Amino acid sequence: MKILRLLVLASSTLLFQFTTAKPTTPLVYEVNLNDRADDQFKVTLRVSGLTAANAVYQFASTAPGTYQIMDIGRYVRSFKAFDAKGRELKTQQVSTNQWQFDKPENVRTVQYSIAETWDTPVNEHKPYNMCGTSIEKDHVLINGQGVFGFPTGMQDAPIDVKLNYPVEWSVGTALEKNTKGYFTAANYDRIVDSPILLGRLTKATTTVAGAQIDVYTYSKSDKIKSDQLLTNMQSMLNAAGQFLKQLPVKRYTFLYHFEDQDWGAWEHSYSSEYVIKEEEFSKKLADNMTSIAAHEFFHVVTPLNIHSEIIQQFNFVTPTPSEHLWLYEGVTEWASDAMQLRGQIMDMPTYFEELSQKIAYDKSLDTTYSLSKLGLTCYTDEGQRQYGNIYARGALVAGLLDIRLLELSNGKRGLREVINELATTYGPNQAFPEKEFFTIFTQKTYPEIADFFNRYVKATDPLPFSDYYGKLGITYMPSVNTGQKAPYMGMGAGFVDNKFLLTSLSDSLRKAGLQEKDEWVAYNGQPVTLETFSDIQHELKKQKVGDVYELTVRRNGQELKVKSTVQEKKLVQKYKFQLNPQATPQQVQLRETWQRNL
Repeated sequence: MKILRLLVLASSTLLFQFTTAKPTTPLVYEVNLNDRADDQFKVTLRVSGLTAANAVYQFASTAPGTYQIMDIGRYVRSFKAFDAKGRELKTQQVSTNQWQFDKPENVRTVQYSIAETWDTPVNEHKPYNMCGTSIEKDHVLINGQGVFGFPTGMQDAPIDVKLNYPVEWSVGTALEKNTKGYFTAANYDRIVDSPILLGRLTKATTTVAGAQIDVYTYSKSDKIKSDQLLTNMQSMLNAAGQFLKQLPVKRYTFLYHFEDQDWGAWEHSYSSEYVIKEEEFSKKLADNMTSIAAHEFFHVVTPLNIHSEIIQQFNFVTPTPSEHLWLYEGVTEWASDAMQLRGQIMDMPTYFEELSQKIAYDKSLDTTYSLSKLGLTCYTDEGQRQYGNIYARGALVAGLLDIRLLELSNGKRGLREVINELATTYGPNQAFPEKEFFTIFTQKTYPEIADFFNRYVKATDPLPFSDYYGKLGITYMPSVNTGQKAPYMGMGAGFVDNKFLLTSLSDSLRKAGLQEKDEWVAYNGQPVTLETFSDIQHELKKQKVGDVYELTVRRNGQELKVKSTVQEKKLVQKYKFQLNPQATPQQVQLRETWQRNL
């Protein structure tokens, strides 16, 4: 999952799941999308053969790739079970996400209604909108864990889904249909892994490295079309094919939702889904979409083909973290930029700017919080406060690992090559052991890599940008005084727990009464939210020295308004990279190797 512009960044349970023989009888669901009243999904499940082992119906507590508590049971509005003669059977809610059948062997039909997540207020842990559900007049967004559940012991049962929807609608999904016209999934994990977008959509299709690529788009005002997005993505997709040598999927689906909210994207094994604020189509918008898509598309490697046993069959009952979040998101973010640089879609100055932004983001958070710790605490409030750094520090560490591997192999084998080898060793149906991956990676490469992991993934040694990029004839400068001056608002902001918190306050703002970690709730009277922040950023860029602005913050439940004046400060560029004109032939040779696919 990539949050736009690096900005964004437990329930009680009674039962645990045990490994059993794979069920063969499908769970058959029907969802009535012709009835979209009350913003609720009306769901019917037809089932037979339940036993005491299947006595609890489970809704998801979380979902792969979200790294957040979701507790979908909070959205259930009614839940009933019936026998073969249509007589209602007793059910009881036994935890946030679980309903128990009194006589599971008699259950033939389960009916429930479940509210969409977008427009349903909750007190905490609101699911990211790209990972949620939405019901509107002209379209519907389904992320599987937000609509479907499963009887305990049947997570591995095949699933058939019949969707009833207006005849004029189109459907975008990576799922296939059976002869009855039902969408099919091999198991619950796959239905969660396959979002569905329905409604007034446009579609475009192409083929890349033997794989069919489909793009479906909902655009509220028809400003953005699928063919426009696909045309702009074509070079990136070709570069991805070159970077990976061959695509590990035969079909991949992009689902775009352009309306009033700007949230980002959620990756899946065979598709990705995007929730972006609609605006007039432009090259800038298309390039931004391509950049995000590059990240999400690379997830066909991690975690589809390279993943821990923890992810192999996901624990939807109790969120279980993996230490290797750095691999799933950090390496993916690095690869999304590297493959564009090597495919000559991104030039070197732009690549350097990406590095600079990631270093700045890393410095804005707790630099003593390791990538391993971030992975293991990602479901906690503490971990969520650091979560955005998996895309920043995670990608920076992956880039350094690539350089180190190239150095040790005399330019013959970088991180791309090792990742491709691991994808061949493992795959969609074979996981690596969670606790042994660092050892496996080291044995596959060089003994020195164990020290690298110990220092920069498991611990938080200062990242060696000068040393490592110096090997490529690239100079790193932590700070450069430009001799110019620029307007200065006197503060920064970080996005934590769905709130914007003030950071890096100037003395004048402190004297005015503001404090670090105050919640920033309004700018000149305009609410500061994830949806409005891009517009506010645009307004901030217009500021001139001497302009007066008003900040509204919240602290301990009380709001405080402060007026201040835009100041002037020396313009210092931080975390800058540039080519070294005195680079040695050996450094230049390694840089040229670094810039291309081996």
